[in-house]
Amino acid sequence: MRTMQLVLPAPADLGGGMIGVPEDVDVELDIRLEAVMEGVLVTGTGRAPLRGECSRCLDPLVSEIEAGFQELFFYSAEDASEDDPLLDGDLLDLEPAFRDAVVLALPLSPLCSDDCPGLCAECGVKLAEAGPGHRHERIDPRWAALQALTIKDTDDDQEG
Repeated sequence: MRTMQLVLPAPADLGGGMIGVPEDVDVELDIRLEAVMEGVLVTGTGRAPLRGECSRCLDPLVSEIEAGFQELFFYSAEDASEDDPLLDGDLLDLEPAFRDAVVLALPLSPLCSDDCPGLCAECGVKLAEAGPGHRHERIDPRWAALQALTIKDTDDDQEG
């Protein structure tokens, strides 16, 4: 068994639509390599900074992610199935295992805070800044045409 601590640059496109790991930032990896009958079992944890935006208010979001991963790298193609990773001499490619772990650990809807109220659906102002009394007058579209009507004063017509 062998343990290693590495700091490597993050690969490109590591994330989802609203949040992800910026390209080339430092990723800290703690990995353990174990020789097993079929190959080398790699167990590890990766830590990386996250950048994105809140899914409710669209403010910039900075965070950190820690993701665990485990992958068996086979010595030869005879022992492995078609999709299993193989050792290339003494080299192994951890990027697919790390990428899968990080992308699965990312929040689907990242939030700047758990109680973020988001944006107003009518005007787009941040509800946290607008306050609790923020409202818009809504007129039922079925009655909107009646606003253009004016009522004439009929008292003058009835007197004569």
